[in-house]
Amino acid sequence: MILPDDKTKLEELIKRTKHLWRFLECDDKKIKIAELENEMSSPSFWDDQEKARKVGSENNRLKQTVSRIEEFRSEVDDLEALCELCEEDEDDQEMSKEFTRTLESLVSKIDDLEVASFLNEPFDARPALLSIHAGAGGTESCDWADMLMRMYVRWAERRGFEVDMQDLQPGEEAGISRCSIRIDGLNAYGYAKAERGVHRLVRISPFDSNKRRHTSFCSVDVVAEVEDDDLDMDIPEDDLRIDTYRSSGKGGQHVNKTDSAVRLTHLPSNIVVQCQNQRSQLKNKQTAMKVLKSRLYEKQQDEKRAEMEKFYGEKGEMGWGNQIRSYVFQPYQMVKDLRTGVETSGVQAVMDGELDRFINGWLRAGCPRQRNKEIQVED
Repeated sequence: MILPDDKTKLEELIKRTKHLWRFLECDDKKIKIAELENEMSSPSFWDDQEKARKVGSENNRLKQTVSRIEEFRSEVDDLEALCELCEEDEDDQEMSKEFTRTLESLVSKIDDLEVASFLNEPFDARPALLSIHAGAGGTESCDWADMLMRMYVRWAERRGFEVDMQDLQPGEEAGISRCSIRIDGLNAYGYAKAERGVHRLVRISPFDSNKRRHTSFCSVDVVAEVEDDDLDMDIPEDDLRIDTYRSSGKGGQHVNKTDSAVRLTHLPSNIVVQCQNQRSQLKNKQTAMKVLKSRLYEKQQDEKRAEMEKFYGEKGEMGWGNQIRSYVFQPYQMVKDLRTGVETSGVQAVMDGELDRFINGWLRAGCPRQRNKEIQVED
């Protein structure tokens, strides 16, 4: 037997699904996909490999977006059919329970799809360049930076994103002093940008023999990876200082015997980027230059939206009063986002990569598309 509340939820779900299809302009996207695939079938398509790569990437992005909604619509249609069967056979309790379980699952799923629909800024679909820097707290902060790195790698892997470690600097005694990670996947930057800011940890220190409670800070920065032709940006050679050094390694046969690691310093802005994940100095320099342009672009955007960023995620100084999220391990357990008020006592789950509740909360509260055009359910 289907409860009246569940029937109402199903009707609401069907309306939201139809509106989401229109909101994302999926019919237009399907036409665009057909046009791109027709272009890709041309014999001369691969003559210009750079253009071909971009067309292929755009086609894949559109197909991923549309296929997710199409698969969801199919699941909703199946649920609607199941509802009709339940109404025909009201004595089948197992079928009714299956309907209720599936309904709750799809309601949660459409919440995620609606959040994804807010990611419409120019570079939201691009890979994310995430960097972590240990702040106030010495060894404690280096250990905290290591924990954050693990948390973000776990989060990215949960979402099916690819993770590439571009730079890693160990701490003097424990943990890491900094790291740079490239995260690639559908809307990787759109989601990861919610993590930009200062993260505060409160716990009983494992490095303190007196078992006192310590507070540590780390800064997380996130920028979108941009390509050369995305930006009209020419960096004069005189504005750069290029340093090379040997990459860190495990020792033994893994020691890098050449100065392949590259550090670029943009003198006017004092932005420093490093890359050491390749054995080729040239490849590391190309990657570092791409990261530098991405950071310069983000700096320009920060200046344009300075007022908004003061509320939605400006990193600020790594210390008291500037954190975006607090992680309390002792004397109680709680993770709380100070921008949105979203909190949970499931500290271990968060450290294992369950960040979507915080990211979705920030996107719903702070996403420009969301503020300008809230998704409405139409009759």
